[in-house]
Amino acid sequence: MFDFSDPLMLSIFKLGGYEGNKSELASWLAREEEIGFVLCEDEKLARFLNGLIIKNRGPKGDEIPEPESVLSNNIVLRKLKIALNLQADDLLEMLKLNEFILSKHELSALFRSPDHKNYRRCLDQLLRNILDGMEKYYRKK
Repeated sequence: MFDFSDPLMLSIFKLGGYEGNKSELASWLAREEEIGFVLCEDEKLARFLNGLIIKNRGPKGDEIPEPESVLSNNIVLRKLKIALNLQADDLLEMLKLNEFILSKHELSALFRSPDHKNYRRCLDQLLRNILDGMEKYYRKK
């Protein structure tokens, strides 16, 4: 999405509290059908997203935030929204790049607490459309 170099990706992981290496990174970035593909564990992805927040927004205190051991699509979306300082209109514009229409109310439901009556689970298809829209949005800049 951002065309980060390997050293930059590894530095973002480090900001999130994980010391990765190039071969590990290559296995996570490989396509599923490629030999050597390894699924990135939730905790390591959470560390990367926390590192991206720190890189873009600065640290919050002196300590590295504890990563979630299990990530939901809603958490991934929330962390990206924070890291990239996105507003609802930005996300809706990214979705429109994929011809995917969502109302502001539907979008805000994705960021509510899971025990809130208007909470909405972010399904894989929606997250894929948002990520694809983000790629189109950032690559055109």
